[in-house]
Amino acid sequence: MARSGLEVQKAAIKALFLREIKTRFGKYRLGYLWAALEPMAHMLIMLAIFGYIMHRTMPDISFPVFLINGIIPFFVFSNITNRSIGAIEANQGLFNYRPVKPIDTILARAILETVIYAVVYVLLMAIVGLLGEEFEVTKLITLFMVWVLLVLFSCGIGLIFMVVGKTYPETEKFLPILIKPLYFISCIMFSLHNIPKEYWPYLLWNPIVHVVELSREAVVPGYISEGVSLNYLAGCTLVVLFIGLALYRNREEAMLTS
Repeated sequence: MARSGLEVQKAAIKALFLREIKTRFGKYRLGYLWAALEPMAHMLIMLAIFGYIMHRTMPDISFPVFLINGIIPFFVFSNITNRSIGAIEANQGLFNYRPVKPIDTILARAILETVIYAVVYVLLMAIVGLLGEEFEVTKLITLFMVWVLLVLFSCGIGLIFMVVGKTYPETEKFLPILIKPLYFISCIMFSLHNIPKEYWPYLLWNPIVHVVELSREAVVPGYISEGVSLNYLAGCTLVVLFIGLALYRNREEAMLTS
């Protein structure tokens, strides 16, 4: 029986997903543990540098929990967008098969990054819980929605980066640089309430700030995420996805033949 277009795409994404796993982890002796080492090492360094200071400035909040809910969402966003830039070149030979499309490579990579960091997130939260740090997932649905919107937003940015990078190859080195400054203005190491309110309108243009602060509110009872909005995050996600899909639809054939 002939398969529907959706079934063909699901099969292509599954095959690309399995290929990504083998490519990224198959050659390492520690295998999947490498996926957890980067965020764990990063968090330990930040705890060593800022732990004492942040415990003094935020005595009612577990700083490890605070930090995990900033670093992990940012890594999801950063990895999905950065890996989207080289998705076509990494899978160029597979496009000879008609069912495989460039957008499938982004979806496969986004799914892999989401699975990896969801597992790492749960693992790190469990570890800090066992170590006595206090948290309580009081808004599980909000946390789930924030993660879904984060992944979709990242895919939209990834599509834009992929199309721009393929159309103008000289920008492939430049585009990842745009992501790095966001680390310092996305409330990763500080709370929005540590910033004077007159600067909030500038920071709140950044959707990642909304992701981070809403994530913290979902797992830290009493944490107030004033100023951020799930509706704003959803709106930004829809706009970015629309732009990304429009650019992709317009340039798909050109990307495959160039």
